[in-house]
Amino acid sequence: MPDSCLSDSDLTENGLLVHGGRLRQAASRYGLALEKWLDLSTGINPNGWQKAVPPMSVWQRLPEDEDGLHRAACDYYAAQDLLPVAGSQAAIQALPGLYARSRVAVLAPSYNEHAHAWLRAGHHVDLIRAEQLHTAIDDHDIVVVVNPNNPTGVCFDVALLLDWHQHLAARGGCLIVDEAFMDCTPTNSLATYSYQEGLIVLRSLGKFFGLAGARVGFVLAAKKQLRSLAQELGPWTISGPARWLATQALEDRVWQTAMREQLKQQSQRLHVLLNAAQLTPDGGSCLFQSVAMTQAATIHEQLAGQGIFTRLFEAPARLRFGLPANEQEWQRLQQALLELDVSLAELSA
Repeated sequence: MPDSCLSDSDLTENGLLVHGGRLRQAASRYGLALEKWLDLSTGINPNGWQKAVPPMSVWQRLPEDEDGLHRAACDYYAAQDLLPVAGSQAAIQALPGLYARSRVAVLAPSYNEHAHAWLRAGHHVDLIRAEQLHTAIDDHDIVVVVNPNNPTGVCFDVALLLDWHQHLAARGGCLIVDEAFMDCTPTNSLATYSYQEGLIVLRSLGKFFGLAGARVGFVLAAKKQLRSLAQELGPWTISGPARWLATQALEDRVWQTAMREQLKQQSQRLHVLLNAAQLTPDGGSCLFQSVAMTQAATIHEQLAGQGIFTRLFEAPARLRFGLPANEQEWQRLQQALLELDVSLAELSA
């Protein structure tokens, strides 16, 4: 059965959804200076790409489509065509406006902005759990999947997703796959198939590359869909310096290869560390580990009291832990976990 849609508790006072990374708010709430926090709330690579600085020349002229970003991104994602956008969030907000009122199935729990955007555009939205999503293919026009999923870490097989796409496309539907956490496992991506009608893949430089502040993302899709989205978004969606930075990062294959291996090792280390503290992860990716438990809020508060900020999900109760940046941060997290004041009975309740 479909889950209920978003509640008022998911929204800020300005009607915007709550996300990780609100560190200044946490610093004010807990009375701890910003620089004293260990922020594990975002799932962003804490050791992101930072090998070059944009030259002054790119600040002094308007962004140009012929600057090499399109080619570098197509090569990196093995995609025939794509559209650079101001982070995948820009596409998430704009895509619902390109479709007539539809019945939309959105994976739940997942990145809440997907359901929020389709609801705001007037579509009928059903939130459906991963194990039931296959039942939504025949009675929905659009299906939205996050793969690997955030925050649960659930992964969907390429063959399964392509089968879903074929069923949807055969009757004019569309499969949208958000691959924000896919960079460590590129062979599981649908990017190379994104030229097909009825398939849209979203990618971003925010997580793996650690460049969330640059606001660079890509929509991989058939040319017709890309043209419609480009007309909706208008010119200069990404600043010149951000385009320059993104091009350099996408072309740095040596860094990418080394970072994939490093993140896999660190993610496994985090899994072991949490498991030793009786916080056994039930899912994750190369950039986070996720723990479902009834005492998530209690543990979140206790860690915050020690200046460690995790991402709390309330329905269902879950904590997501990002990766520490260095050995000092690893040791700080380990010590904080040892000092948790929650009994094993509570953890398993």
